[in-house]
Amino acid sequence: MATFQLHINGKNYSADVEADTPLLWVLRDTLGLLGTKYGCGIGQCGACTVHLNGIAVRSCSLPVSAIGTKKVTTIEGLSENGDHPVQQAWHEVDVAQCGYCQAGQIMTAAALLAKTPKPSAEQIDTAMNGNLCRCGTYHRVREAVVLASTKTK
Repeated sequence: MATFQLHINGKNYSADVEADTPLLWVLRDTLGLLGTKYGCGIGQCGACTVHLNGIAVRSCSLPVSAIGTKKVTTIEGLSENGDHPVQQAWHEVDVAQCGYCQAGQIMTAAALLAKTPKPSAEQIDTAMNGNLCRCGTYHRVREAVVLASTKTK
C-alpha cells in the first residue's frame, strides 16, 4: 500500500491504497464520494466519468497512481448547488429516466462544452458516443447539451 495525495473537487485528500487501485474505487470506497457510478469496469460505458484537469476520463480504468498532481472533479464538485448549466439543462429537458448513467453523461457534456462552447450536432454525438444509456434517452441528451450551450459563457 502507498499513500496518495489527491486534489478532488477543490479539496485535498489522502488515500492509503494499492497503486493499481482504480480511481473509481478510491472515490467511492475510500473517500465516500458516491456520485461517480460503476457501470462496466472496463471504461466502455461512461458511467464512471470524471474530469482530470478538465478532461473527461473513465475512472474505473484509471489507476490512482496515474493521477499525480492533476485535479479531479466528480459530479459532486461540478457545482456547489447543482446549478451548472449542464445540470440545469438536464433538469429542464427531463433527460433522466432511471438516472444511473446521468453523472457520467453530465460530466462528459460539461467537458465538451468547456472545450467547445457551441458544438455542432456531430460534435455532440461524437463526444457523447461513449456514454451508454440503457433507457435510450440519447435524443434528450443531445437536446440538453444544446440547451446548456446557450447557458454557458
